[in-house]
Amino acid sequence: MDFTESYSDTCSAVGLAAREGNVKVLRKLLKKGHSIDVPDNRGWMPVHEAAYHNSVECLRMLIHADTTENYIKTKTFEGFCALHLAASQGHWKIIKILLEAGADPNAPTLEETTPLFLAVENGQIDVLRLLLRHGANVNGSHSMCGWNALHQASFQENAEIIKLLLKKGANKECQDDFGITPLFVAAQYGKLESLSILISSGANVNCQALDKATPLFIAAQEGHIKCVELLLSSGADPDLYCNEDNWQLPIHAAAQMGHTKILDLLIPFTNRVCDTGPDKVSPVYSAVFGGHEDCLETLLQKGYSPDAQICLIFGFSTPMCMALQKDCEFFGIVNILLNYGAQLNEIHLAYCLKYEKFSVFRYFLKKGCPLSPWNHASEFINHAIKAQTNYKEWLPPLLLAGFDPLNLLCSSWIDLVSDDTLTFTLEFTNWKRVPPTIEKMLSVRASNSSWVLQQHIASVPSLTHLCRLKIRSSLKREQLQSDSFIRQLPLPSSLHDYLLYAEVLRVNEIPELAVIQEGEISEAT
Repeated sequence: MDFTESYSDTCSAVGLAAREGNVKVLRKLLKKGHSIDVPDNRGWMPVHEAAYHNSVECLRMLIHADTTENYIKTKTFEGFCALHLAASQGHWKIIKILLEAGADPNAPTLEETTPLFLAVENGQIDVLRLLLRHGANVNGSHSMCGWNALHQASFQENAEIIKLLLKKGANKECQDDFGITPLFVAAQYGKLESLSILISSGANVNCQALDKATPLFIAAQEGHIKCVELLLSSGADPDLYCNEDNWQLPIHAAAQMGHTKILDLLIPFTNRVCDTGPDKVSPVYSAVFGGHEDCLETLLQKGYSPDAQICLIFGFSTPMCMALQKDCEFFGIVNILLNYGAQLNEIHLAYCLKYEKFSVFRYFLKKGCPLSPWNHASEFINHAIKAQTNYKEWLPPLLLAGFDPLNLLCSSWIDLVSDDTLTFTLEFTNWKRVPPTIEKMLSVRASNSSWVLQQHIASVPSLTHLCRLKIRSSLKREQLQSDSFIRQLPLPSSLHDYLLYAEVLRVNEIPELAVIQEGEISEAT
């Protein structure tokens, strides 16, 4: 065998003649004894060239010149035989010749692709019929991942081929390596006609992939509204859990991906236990996680709870807590939750500090977030200590809103915050009348702190300061939410400023909170 011949034009002279369908040249070369089995740099031999380029007469000559029985079964470096190449191009006559000459209709390539699969992939129904007549296995695994001819036909939405395969006995419940059936494929890619044919043939609409995803789930996730409609009308179960943790349903997929119309379809059919049931996850969380305001509002309009249940899966106690994890400042989702009755508490204030959402923190105070009693004060203080470097953005509005500073004056706060932060906190107390335990902790802190803090703790509060504390303590929580109530009191404006700690804010270089808050509220609405 002369291997040098294969590298001048990447194929031999015999191969080139077969590629060009040049019968006359091929006949001369064969008479001169040129080899028919010289591969090119792809492993292609002349028989491959003839099959791929539909050189019918050249193929016959090569088969006739073959002195072995395996020549037509010879494979390229990728494992393609002549039948694969002909099937990929739809060369019916070539395929017929090869099959009659003994080619294997079920021969796999290195990637386990069969001629049948290639015929389907290229929409060659006449070739498909021919292969089936010669024994091609309609139910074989026709690709490396187990995806077979019916999967491919469903994906390509070739109705005629799907019907033919089913008629010839294709298993409509065949699964690839991921447990995916042809019906699942149709739902995933929005192939409505494929889906309709498969459902009509009796395919299981509630089949589940290995990860437990269902056709309804995947159609909802991908936004294929017509497929969702067809699946629901055909008995698809919207309450079939689609993950190993037994909480995720199609309604979650629609909410997370922002498919409002599909959400409208699913809500009437989905069991409401997912909304507030323990160990479940409300789709409200999914809408918040996806950041889709329309889906969130749709769910809340239909009666889903804005507070939902504690979500251990995501690690949040309420949807509002999840909303606060977002990377950017926003009010849309927050406002929707509030408008539908979400209850604020100290956990939400703590999360604002954790994620440095200080404008939202101030907004929650204006919305009447309860400042007592607190069940999670320690968690709030932990986040407050971490946010102390930005105390000017959140501590002043908290204290001005009527929060009792004694709730902050625990050992961790007194020991860990800066002198400025601690001094500012004490401005809202009578630091000479604090409980003995707090007084002792303050003394210890003062002994190890700056002269300014020492002097502040050692000094006696002025009478005016005590009067300010007394007047403010007599006001109700809602009256302290905004400075407008105090400004309407029949007092000189200088006393208004004093009751609003204007001089303290000024000394600490804290911007006028009224201006900031009014701007934030107008932006939010």
